[in-house]
Amino acid sequence: MASAAAISLESSIPSGEELVARARAMIPALRQRAAECVAGRDVPAQSIAEFHEAGFFRILQPKRWGGYEMHPNVFYDVQRALAEGCMSTGWMYGVVGCHPYEIALFHEEAQAEVWGEDTSTLVSSSYQPVGKVAPVEGGYRLSGRWGFSTGSVHCQWVVLGAMVPPREEGGVPDMRAFLLPRADYTIDTDSWHVFGLQGTGSHDIIVDDVFVPEHRTHRSIDGYLCTNPGQQTNTGPLYTLPWAQVFMRSVSTAAFGGARAAISAAMDIAQNRVSTNTGKASKNDPFLLAAIARAQAEVTEMEQTLRLTFDELMALAEAGEPIPMEKRTLFAYNSASVVRRMADLVDDMVKLLGGRAIYTSSAIIQPWLDLNAGRAHVANDPANRTLDVVGAMLGQEPTFTFL
Repeated sequence: MASAAAISLESSIPSGEELVARARAMIPALRQRAAECVAGRDVPAQSIAEFHEAGFFRILQPKRWGGYEMHPNVFYDVQRALAEGCMSTGWMYGVVGCHPYEIALFHEEAQAEVWGEDTSTLVSSSYQPVGKVAPVEGGYRLSGRWGFSTGSVHCQWVVLGAMVPPREEGGVPDMRAFLLPRADYTIDTDSWHVFGLQGTGSHDIIVDDVFVPEHRTHRSIDGYLCTNPGQQTNTGPLYTLPWAQVFMRSVSTAAFGGARAAISAAMDIAQNRVSTNTGKASKNDPFLLAAIARAQAEVTEMEQTLRLTFDELMALAEAGEPIPMEKRTLFAYNSASVVRRMADLVDDMVKLLGGRAIYTSSAIIQPWLDLNAGRAHVANDPANRTLDVVGAMLGQEPTFTFL
């Protein structure tokens, strides 16, 4: 029989539908703040506060730490909606909002350090394996400079990637994520000057020879094998999913919102534009209409694939069954492909909208820039995944284990 405290907690958790509705209700406000977000090169504090109040950062957080522990599709549906208002904001939410999932995979002691006093604590990241690591008694000394730490100024902790050198000659380096509190690093807020996704606040993190205890590291191989230490205390099916499957989608899903915003902008321009050169109305241009229709159809197709992917992953997790490698490699490839596909779809519309669309005041330009910037993320390059998709079909072991 459930305890009174457990019943009270469950009753306070909003439904997935309610969370998505809250996100969709924020689209107009996020659209109004988009210029401020881009100009300031960071998500406005007001938006972060509203996300906290709405409960968005708790969707993938364990219930035992005040979270909602929900189906990942709720998380991605919220992200898509926020990104429709402002893709930079949706990107930031996806990256920062998925980290409660990874923290749940760390050792229990690390979880308590992050959430023990405040369950609303946020964590940023940069997984570039650029840190210098020196093993010492009880842990490691870590130094380095990492780029692309999205949302870092809003976070009190950071997860940083680095290779632990092999302990024996001829050994293999051990890729790990190192968890550091805010006092152990500085943020270079003048390092993020880019043409798209300007508002994500993806600043550089600087670490100068700090100690990181063993329990505040997460081994990449544990994420791949689904043998994370945090699964001993967070025992729900959600936390048996491969960490990479969750993270990869967090850096591709914002593109759906950007593409939806671009489609709406293209339709608005088309309804009112008449070419000053030809006198023809864009709303009657069969090539433009075909580009809009194709974008609508293909974005919808990719959205449905994303939903089915996590329905299948969760069904396997709830049944206690392993996820076949052929599916893991294919799902990774699908995730890596969508941003480039949507950028191309939006580009096809932009080049048919004439001179009016090239002004920075045009509603289609910012999502167009954001989508092209989003393609640069290593997780959004399908070329990194092709070998393992075919290899898995042939029964071969993967060459890249972030799956």
